[in-house]
Amino acid sequence: MGGVGPRPRVATEADLPAIAEALSRAFERDPVWGWGFEDADPERKRAALRAIFGFCAEAALGYGWVRITAGAEAVALWIPPGEEEMPPAAAERVPELIEEWCGPLSAPRVSALMAAFERTHPTGPPHFYLSLLATHPDRAGHGFGMGLLAACLEQIDCAGAPAYLESSNPVNVRRYERLGFRPLREVELVPGIGGTQMWREPSGAAA
Repeated sequence: MGGVGPRPRVATEADLPAIAEALSRAFERDPVWGWGFEDADPERKRAALRAIFGFCAEAALGYGWVRITAGAEAVALWIPPGEEEMPPAAAERVPELIEEWCGPLSAPRVSALMAAFERTHPTGPPHFYLSLLATHPDRAGHGFGMGLLAACLEQIDCAGAPAYLESSNPVNVRRYERLGFRPLREVELVPGIGGTQMWREPSGAAA
């Protein structure tokens, strides 16, 4: 965790612009989300990702589990056990948000991806769900993202709960494995596009 410096903190509304920027920049070249915006202009794609991920972060703030590094280099959106990814009122606004920001070409693809993530999410034991983890590309390579994740997992271990994530980029699987996550299965979200579902038991628990 050498690159992280001070302990990560709970994000507030004042952090939302920085969170949206970090997430949009980090995911604009992601294999899965790249498919969602395959035919989009790069600036429109970034603006849409900023709007969608910023909305997801805002919806998750009330759970108290959006974590951010001191300088907003990295951000983690966690959904605690027993909670929906976003409250019902916020979820109802998602289709309109997608239509507004994604345009006629990308909106159906983005909607299909979001529905697929929800459809394939495990229903198994209550767990913390890492819905989004990102490091701003300008600060990548200094341990901010993995340091943030490790700090979050320390707190989750104290709660004695498992953790779950979907890796939409194969290069990240080994990084998550180093922190105790294990692949559950490969899922096809839409034809030809998929990801790796990963599960982590709390530290010290039986495998």
